[in-house]
Amino acid sequence: MGTMIELKAADGTLVPAYEARPAGTPKGAVVVIQEIFGVNSHIRNVADGYAAEGYLAVAPAAFHRAKPGVALGYTDADMGEGFGHKTAVEALPAPGVMQDIQAAIDHAAKASGGKVGIVGYCWGGLLTWRAACMLSGLSAAVPYYGGGVTTPEETARQATVPVLAHFAEEDKWIPLDTVEAFKKAHPEVEVHTYAAHHGFNCDQRGAWHAPSAQLARERTLAFFAKHLA
Repeated sequence: MGTMIELKAADGTLVPAYEARPAGTPKGAVVVIQEIFGVNSHIRNVADGYAAEGYLAVAPAAFHRAKPGVALGYTDADMGEGFGHKTAVEALPAPGVMQDIQAAIDHAAKASGGKVGIVGYCWGGLLTWRAACMLSGLSAAVPYYGGGVTTPEETARQATVPVLAHFAEEDKWIPLDTVEAFKKAHPEVEVHTYAAHHGFNCDQRGAWHAPSAQLARERTLAFFAKHLA
């Protein structure tokens, strides 16, 4: 359904992105932020799914500044490689990858002619939270099990747009007590937890939990319908 395009960041860097367009006039746009596995088949499928719901979807290659062309699977070796790329991107001088996400938001707004939401998974969930707090042009943000979101440093940030956050109750990377602390610090954020493990949305991972993924998707689509209309 989608094609690869190029985004131009504020510093002039050209960043690849996967774009999926709806059949008719877009009712808005959704920027899709990858896990630590790159813009792989799963992330492209997610973008296609939002396009099927009527949104223009754009998934920028968040690893591009550290390693172009990353599209990994979900083996232990892939996880190790992906974590390395994530570490490299996180170490970039500011604004780093955030300017690439801003370029995706700007493109999505122009290409769709509507409001823009952002959704991200795993590391992409963290970048989605940061985007909600730091970037312009968004109307809603939905981080899924964002690793690091519940740390004191990230919890101290303040979102400028409505946020819906999904967490997993059996997530070994994000302790539930830190989720509760985040909820207490951010009563304005709509937080949901699921009886599942980290990565429950991804049907290519062993952690996939179909009932949780379906419920989270229904809530996300309702959230976007409300704030992107």
